[in-house]
Formats: sequence, C-alpha cells, structure tokens
Amino acid sequence: MDSLNNKKKKAPNRLVVEEPINHDDNSVILLHPDTMHTLNFFHGDTVLIKGKKRRDTVCVVLDDAACDSSKVFMNKVVRSNLRVRLGDVVSIHHCHGINYGNRVHVLPIDDTIEGLSGSIFDAYLKPYFMDSFRPVRKGDLFVVRGGMRSVEFKVMETDPAEYCIVAPETEVYCEGEALRREDEERLDEIGYDDIGGVRKQLGQIRELVELPLRHPQLFETIGVKPPKGILLYGPPGTGKTLIAKAIANETGAFFFCINGPEIMSKLAGESESNLRKAFAEAEENAPSIIFIDEIDSIAPKRDKTGGEVERRIVSQLLTLMDGVNSRAHVIVIGATNRPNSIDPALRRFGRFDKEIDIGVPDEVGRLEVLHIHTRKMRLSEDVNLERVAKETHGHVGADLAALSTEAALQCIREKMDVIDMEDETIDAEVLNSMAVTNDHFSAALATSTASALRETFVEVPNVSWEDIGGLESVKTELQETVQYPVEHPEKFEKFGMSPSRGVLFYGPPGCGKTLLAKAIANECQANFISIKGPELLTMWFGESEANVRDVFDKARQSAPCVLFFDELDSIAIQRGSGVGDAGGAADRVLNQLLTEMDGLSSKKTIFVIGATNRPDIIDPALLRPGRLDQLIYIPLPDEASRLQIFKSCLRKSPVSKDVDLTALAKLTGGFSGADITEICQRACKYAIREDIQKDIERESGTMAKDSADEMAEIKEAHFEESLKFARRSVSDADIRKYQAFAQTLQQSRGFGSASYGDPVVDDAPPATSSSSTSVHAIPQQVLDIQATQGDMLQSLLTAQAAHGQLLDTLMGNMAELRIQLHQLKSSLSSTPPPGPSDRVCFANVSQKGGAHLFASSADGVDDAEL
Repeated sequence: MDSLNNKKKKAPNRLVVEEPINHDDNSVILLHPDTMHTLNFFHGDTVLIKGKKRRDTVCVVLDDAACDSSKVFMNKVVRSNLRVRLGDVVSIHHCHGINYGNRVHVLPIDDTIEGLSGSIFDAYLKPYFMDSFRPVRKGDLFVVRGGMRSVEFKVMETDPAEYCIVAPETEVYCEGEALRREDEERLDEIGYDDIGGVRKQLGQIRELVELPLRHPQLFETIGVKPPKGILLYGPPGTGKTLIAKAIANETGAFFFCINGPEIMSKLAGESESNLRKAFAEAEENAPSIIFIDEIDSIAPKRDKTGGEVERRIVSQLLTLMDGVNSRAHVIVIGATNRPNSIDPALRRFGRFDKEIDIGVPDEVGRLEVLHIHTRKMRLSEDVNLERVAKETHGHVGADLAALSTEAALQCIREKMDVIDMEDETIDAEVLNSMAVTNDHFSAALATSTASALRETFVEVPNVSWEDIGGLESVKTELQETVQYPVEHPEKFEKFGMSPSRGVLFYGPPGCGKTLLAKAIANECQANFISIKGPELLTMWFGESEANVRDVFDKARQSAPCVLFFDELDSIAIQRGSGVGDAGGAADRVLNQLLTEMDGLSSKKTIFVIGATNRPDIIDPALLRPGRLDQLIYIPLPDEASRLQIFKSCLRKSPVSKDVDLTALAKLTGGFSGADITEICQRACKYAIREDIQKDIERESGTMAKDSADEMAEIKEAHFEESLKFARRSVSDADIRKYQAFAQTLQQSRGFGSASYGDPVVDDAPPATSSSSTSVHAIPQQVLDIQATQGDMLQSLLTAQAAHGQLLDTLMGNMAELRIQLHQLKSSLSSTPPPGPSDRVCFANVSQKGGAHLFASSADGVDDAEL
C-alpha cells in the first residue's frame, strides 16, 4: 500500500500550473529541461494536457530553464480551455495519434469583431496559422492578436475529429454567423470549484458516484455492488442541484435532469411513460447520471396521498430503480427539502442507498461561498469577507449570492447621479472608479435575511449592555452562561464541561426581561428568535407539537442562536393540572419542549431563554439542571436603573434643561420600566398639546409675536401633570411574592443555612479522626433545620401578605389626599401655572408608608411630612 501511495505522489507528469514569463502563445506550454527528459519529451513535440471537468487540449511543448521542475508554464487561453486556474494540477501525456488536418472550421466571438471591416481571415487567421503547425482541438477557444486589437475564435469542427495539426495544406474556413459571448459563457460548466460550504458532503458524494463511474473494477474486485442512488436533502438554496450538475461535468457523464412536476401529465399512463423514457435514454448514453429534482412531488407516501396518479408514479419509480443494472453505470440522484414526505420504499438499501444532508454552511463554508461569488467582482481593499461570513448566520449559498449582488447594486446606486440614462455608453472614468466597498456589504447585510428563516422572525438585535441600567449581577450571570460558550468554546473543552442550555427570567412585568435577552444575543452576535408562547398553540391535533419542532429546527439552522420564549407559563404549565385542556395539548407541547431541549447538540450553540411572570406554575421538569437550569430574578429597577430608563426614553425628545431626571428617578420608586415609559409618553403628549394650542393662538393673533421664537420642549410642568396620573403596575404584595419565591427556590436548591462552601465552614479547623463518626448525621440535621425554616418562612409570608394589603390601602388613601391637596392649592392660587423657575410640587410615597410633599426650587430641596 505504501508503494502505491509513493507511486501516486511521485507521478512526474502531474505538474502545477504557473503563469509564463515573457511568453504568451496559445499553442505552447513550457517545461524545465529536466522535466522534459524525465517525461521523454523532445523540443517541439505535440502533447496532450488533461485538466478539470474532463477537459483536455493539445499544445506544443518547449523547454525553459526558468520554469520549476514541478511546474508548467501556460497562458490564460490554455488555462481557460482546460478549466484550470493558477496553482491547479494538470497531467501531461504523449499524443502519438495526432495527424495533419484536412479541414478546420472556426468562428469568431461577436463582441471581439465589433467595428471591424475587411476580411477577418486575411487579417487574423492566415498570419496566425501560416507555417506554424499549430495543434487545435474541437471546442477550444484561441485569441489572435493583429493590428490594434485581439479577436477571439472557437474551433467548431476538425477533420480528422477531436484534434489535429494545422499544416500548410489544411483548409481553414470561418463561414457562418459569429458566436454570442453569453452562449459560450453558459457552456462554461459548473465544477467542484464553483461549490463552497459542502466540502465534507462533496467528498462523500464523489466516493459514491465517481468511483463506480470511473473505476467500476474496484467494486468488481472486492465483490460488492456499487450504489444505485443517492438522496440529497436540505433547505432550499444549499446547492443540491448544483452538486449534481458539477458531478456530471467533472465525471464527463451524460446528465439527464428530471424536474418532478414536469413528469406529471393529465393523460393516463403518460407520466409513467415519461419516467421509462428517461431511464432508457440514460442507459443508452451510459455512463450517465439521472437527477430527479423535487422528488417529493412525484414520490409522496402512498398511504397519505389521495391521487391514483401519484401512487402509480411511485410504483413505476420503484420498478425502474430495481431494474437499473449495477453494471449499466447509471446512478440516480434525488434532491428534496422534505425527505420525510417521500415514500419509505424508496429510501431502503438498493434504491436510494445513501442519504446525505446538505445543510446550512458554517462560518468557514460561508467564507468559501463568498470567495466564489466575489471572485469576478471588483472589490475594494477594505472589504472584509471574514466579517461578512461571521455576520451571516443561517445564510445558505443562494442567500450569499443575493447578498453579493445587493452589495454590487449598492455600488451602482452611488454612481447613478453621474450616469446619464439617455447616453448609449458610460464614461470610462466612471466605470474605472467603481468598486464594491465594505460599506456596500454593510448596507446589503442590513437588508439581507436568510431564506430558510424568513418564516420565523430572526434578527440580530441592536440592544447593548449600555442600554440597560443596573442589574450588574444579572449581566454577569448571562455573560457566563451565554456569551462565554460562543466566544470561548475552547475553555469549556479544556475543562471538560458542557455549557448551560437555558435560562429562565422571572419577575414583575415591565422590568426588561425581553430587553436582557436581546442584549445578550447582540453581545455574542447570535441570531435572536422570539416566540410568544400562545402562538405555538393551535386547534389542530399534533400541530402545536410540530410548531415546537419547527422552531428548534430553525434555531439549529441559524446557530449560534438565542431562542426566547416569552410568556413561557402559557405552554409550560405543570402537567396534570388539566386547566381547561380537554385534549391534553398543553401536556403534549411541554413534553415536546422537554424532548427538544434534551436533544440540543453540544456542537450547535443554541440557548433557550424563557420569561414568565408566573414561575410558580411552571412544570418542575423544565427547571431541572440540563434544561432551564439558570433561574434569574429580574427585580424592579433601582434608582440608577430608573435614571437610565428616563434618559433612554427621552433621548430623541427635546427636554428642557430645568427638568431634573435624577429627582424624577427618586420620585418613581417602585415603578417598573414600562411605568416610567408611560410617564414619559404622557409628558410628551402634554407638550405636543401645548405646542398645538400655541400654534392655533398664534394663527388667530391672540398670542404675542415675540413668543413665536420659543422652542417647543418638554418642561417640568408637563412631568408634574403626567405624575398625577402615574400608577404602579406592580404592587408591594406582588413584589413580596416574587421575593418569597426566589428565597424558597434558593433554599430548596441549597442546604439551608449550613450550605456547602459556607465561609464559616472554610474558617473551621480541620476535622480530626474523633469527629468522623458524625459525618453521616449531618444531612438529616440539615434537612430538619431546612423544614423548620420553611414553616417559619411560610408563617412570615402569610403575616406579610395581610400587612401588605393594609399598607396598600393606606398608601392609596394617602395618594388620593395628596392629589386633592394639590388641586385645592391650584384652585386657590390666582397665579398662572408654574413656570420653570417656580416651585413645582411632586408627591412621593415613602417606603415606610408616609406621604411626603417633595418641593424643588432654585433655592434647594425640602421635605414636609404630612
């Protein structure tokens, strides 16, 4: 085996393609003299060169000492005919059977002869072939330079066939219509180099297809039958059809494409006849590949289809697949994005032997695809394709092709102001200045959406940690749970630990649970899929569970991804509760959710974040370690957070300088973020109302003209009016419930007061041998203490709840008294509404239950206890 490998590595006729130095002839290649001696070539010999996609050509070989012994010099025209690029490997062979030609027919390419007059033969072909003894091959292109321009020709026919040498007696003629450039470029077949992001799958397919077609004796020697069929499945746009065409071109096999819906016919028996004709034609032109695109449309499950035509087509396809002789060198390739809807009889061994998943490419695969689609684009030096590949999670090859086109269109749109649409030609200076820049790709990224994920709203949020005030401990917890596994996966591998899979946010409504989930998705540049719990539930049996499966499938395709389940309690209620659920749909959805979370692969970075206001009714199985194992309490915002929320809400609004946001943050203790947003919206509404009233008065002439220059702003008076109607959406009793749940949860997951790792234990002296007898008694003592603490805590909570209701009533009465006092003061006063410099009264309820009248003025701040 080693000798075979060494023989393969040392094959002297396999050489690397290089650009020639000071030599550019379409019919000549250059080799090092030592290489020519090794291969037994002589100066001026005609050789056969084999390239990619089963392409070959003939050239004259000359020696050149400047050429490396492992390389071959060939110009751009020869490389194009061989479908190779610089750095590719070609093989060079003796061409003993080549003869002088009798007749050669060539035709020019239309865009190279525009504006030419006179005889093309006399001006270009005659000097090119005169006494040169050039070898030509049917189908090759060659460029002839003459005068001030070059003309490109194609060899249409040769006699004798395939290739010959043009001698003085050979008849060369160019009669016929010039060839269109578009038609020739369309014939430039797709090869393996044109496919990116599926390197692993392409290797598997080549083993299953190329080996039986090129070297069937390998299977005959071992005594096994080669595979008959391959099923390619995956999302649309991943390159399934492209792979099949590339295989046919690279192997040189006859390619017969069957589009599923085209087989169908309204006449009885004609659909089956079309299939039989396709297989018969493929066997006549063997080796051949039959490619059935959208095979699920003609081969659905027979027990679930209602049409007799579909059943007959499936039966006919099964018969034809069984009738394909393994020695006929015919391979059937099917493509679908719905593999589970195909009849199971087709998916057994002997028919479609191998099923290969052509999935969504990863970052490396996306970079390969981007390089392929941009290799003919004029890119600026600042274009960073690695960044583009990193930011296009979930994009397939078709999406990246659309992205590249959109970036080019952005470049063209910038030049539209200097392009005159009426002119027939565009100035060369404008064309030369055009190049796709990094900004063009950024603009294209903003409008690009992965096609496989367009059904689900997927976004990379633009919310950052700076937009969220306070909650530092929560941010740290989220970074360790979500951000570290994405940015530092090697650390987890080093310590042999799998990262957490889920987080549950619980707390009062309006405290920013959704905002936190968006922020962490943005920080680690992950996709963000938001699912509202009730949206998954439908009236159809089994449809709700299918919706859960689809959501997780989408997340796997767009990994790294953050799945955010809002109102999780609506689909994860405790099983067996039976609250208004006659069909048990909620239980089935929860079971499916548990199964999907257990099935999350460690290779796919998917994180599940749930948010709920009712953590006490969620099924405990969902909260165990391995699922939603990180339970994070999101409390009401503190003063610093409230100040940040005020600034965020008012960042686009014109706010007067005398508005003290810090004082507002102090006054709104116990308010949630949603409550503060409502205060700002109401103040803005009052400012708009006042500005409209001033416009009306100004138009009617009742307002002085000098007031027209006054800028419309949100003033302190507007906030004072807004605070009159401000209300807390979360009562103190609700807050105590959340805090009590957090404490109970913490104790139920710990060891009570004698928890493991307690600082007191660390400071204790090391245990001696005499104390070893009490080790087994400690857990029972801890459980007893924990049970006693639980009873005491429950009694305390009951007393707090009763006290809280009394306190809420007192606070409501004091608030009403405060409003009445303020209204009385306003009615007794004859002065106009307070301006920016006047004293403005706010009322605040202290945490102790007493009402304070907060007055702010230019002189200072004072408190008056009521």
